[in-house]
Amino acid sequence: MIKSFITPELMPAFPEISLAIAAMLILLFGISRKEEDYNSVSNLSMLALAAVFMTLCKFCTETATTFNGMFIADAFGAFMKALVVTGSFVSIMLAAKYVERQRIMRFEYPILILFATLGMMLMISANDLIALYMGLEMQSLPLYVLAAMQRDTVRSTEAGLKYFVLGALSSGMLLYGASLIYGYTGATGFDAISTALAGHPAGLGIIVGMVLLLSGLAFKISAVPFHMWTPDVYEGAPTSVTAFFAIAPKLAALALLTRTFMGPFGHLADQWRQVVVVISVASMVLGSVAAIGQNNIKRLLAYSSIGNMGYALVGLAAASPAGVQAIMIYAAIYMVMTIGAFAVVLMMKQKDRMVEQISDLSGLGDRQPLLALAMTIMMFSMAGIPPLAGFFGKLFIFQAAIGSGLYTLAVLGVLASVIGAYYYLRIIKVMYFETAGDDVIDKASDGRLNLLLGISSALIVLFIVFPGPLLTSAADAAQSLFK
Repeated sequence: MIKSFITPELMPAFPEISLAIAAMLILLFGISRKEEDYNSVSNLSMLALAAVFMTLCKFCTETATTFNGMFIADAFGAFMKALVVTGSFVSIMLAAKYVERQRIMRFEYPILILFATLGMMLMISANDLIALYMGLEMQSLPLYVLAAMQRDTVRSTEAGLKYFVLGALSSGMLLYGASLIYGYTGATGFDAISTALAGHPAGLGIIVGMVLLLSGLAFKISAVPFHMWTPDVYEGAPTSVTAFFAIAPKLAALALLTRTFMGPFGHLADQWRQVVVVISVASMVLGSVAAIGQNNIKRLLAYSSIGNMGYALVGLAAASPAGVQAIMIYAAIYMVMTIGAFAVVLMMKQKDRMVEQISDLSGLGDRQPLLALAMTIMMFSMAGIPPLAGFFGKLFIFQAAIGSGLYTLAVLGVLASVIGAYYYLRIIKVMYFETAGDDVIDKASDGRLNLLLGISSALIVLFIVFPGPLLTSAADAAQSLFK
């Protein structure tokens, strides 16, 4: 006898459904044009993301599940989706002039960002191992194409290939871990897994499954030792694509990692915490030390992102509401700092030719004082210098660790932050204390980049004055994971 099909409730997934429909319609629009019409497709894509952002407000205070419990909409998901959608919107803005100069004004570019964003939103709301993997792959496939978008350069093609091969490896590890968890619990849903494991000691199979699952997700956030793709892909991919990689996918993977391990495996924190601590310390140390010898600013920012994800994992190791709140605050501040830093990198051109060396910033303080000031704000914030927002991001992370008794981890995090301050200060030294040669950076004339850089700088500086909205919304969203 065939069971009757029950139509799922669609409202909890309304933002994702809306984005999927919009992306497909915009794709048809792009195909129907006789000539490449990047600007129209780009504007429509940003309009779609803005509309999706508005729909997320409905789920800031309520929790709902659908698709037989595989999809969950809650305050935590709404908060992180808002960051991801904002990051994708800004990434399209950042790319406007760059894709024109680099001759990659193909209408597929913003559409790929839309589909990647859809995958990220599905990841954040995944409440089942199968939904988790589907969202992860929907995010990853467009990213592989974006990394190799500049097909006439060897660096971009190599970046896409490296990202694809290592991404496939991480997906295999994640799937093997998920299969072990399913084999030992007989369930793929997070709620069912939590019920199956409740009151029972974790067996070796479950522990190995969790470690493999963690490994697969650690690849997506570039945590050590699964970071090897990051510097090469950041350097080789088009700079606007690198900015997108650094902004949105990292936040989505961090949200998925948090939901997965604070949800079905939350009561097994003592089993997986030690692995998270090791990965966190390794990421903080390598991100701080390896960046010191870099001369390419995109590679330096790649190691910086590795270190930043290490700090975020300190909050996960705390395994508490305060830790989750700290992760969300840190993610929001990290996104703003990264947007500002890459806005400056995208302005680095000499005689309309893009440059990427840190030495190319020489003399910027004299020739373009406002641009140098904005970059200084970003670097000081990333280094954790008070009273900028980056300081408070790290402060909340370390407070959560201390609250959970992880004193050694907090001390190591502070030491890594001190070491990392060296290469951020080095950029400031180059801008203000080194003399530029004959080739200097062109005048910053891109209105969109100047606007984004101004907004980012203001948010970083004024966070100490108006911290309430972010702290309150993050605290409410974090509590939704513990109900």
